[in-house]
Amino acid sequence: MTIRRFSALDTAIMECDKAVKTVFGKPETTHRPIPGHELHDETMTLDEQQRSIRLMRVNHSGEVSAQALYQGQALTAKLPEIRQAMEQAALEENDHLVWCQQRIHDFGGHTSVLNPLWYVGSFAIGAVAGKIGDKWSLGFVAETEKQVVKHLDEHLRHMSSNDHKSRAVLEQMKEDELHHGTVALEAGGAELPQPVKLAMGLMSKVMTKTSYWI
Repeated sequence: MTIRRFSALDTAIMECDKAVKTVFGKPETTHRPIPGHELHDETMTLDEQQRSIRLMRVNHSGEVSAQALYQGQALTAKLPEIRQAMEQAALEENDHLVWCQQRIHDFGGHTSVLNPLWYVGSFAIGAVAGKIGDKWSLGFVAETEKQVVKHLDEHLRHMSSNDHKSRAVLEQMKEDELHHGTVALEAGGAELPQPVKLAMGLMSKVMTKTSYWI
């Protein structure tokens, strides 16, 4: 069987297509149903609805960043099995992206206008991490997922108990993120230096604080 090799131009076009679909369109997913679709939300106050919109907007931006991170790492990963793992994780992260977007739209809200910025920055970081080496790239994934889970736990504490559908989405996202982090470590991910972890946490705070409002 002949394996098709893509030119640099082909790769650039495909990556641009993924970026546009992630930020502005509907990306490819695993077609899993949205968690909690069978549930019914209880009556929520306007403040509770606004909080859900803002929290889900933060999560949506986080998924845009995660998608870009995985795509960048898959592009520069050295081992085929690592590249395949990154691509599968990116597909599952697209599920999260669509779920968050749906909940935002259910409440009449909008996604962050800064998403193109988050995508470009995260793609660059992912590509650099992949270029440095697969063990560091995987370690970066593991630490990213660890920080994402912390954010999800925080959001579940602050989100209204009446918003059953959004809470179901966050719970499934948390389960998936824990799995992605475990897979990255089992595949040989290295423990990142503490300064790198601190820098990642700082960048995450910038994104969450701005996406909450914008």
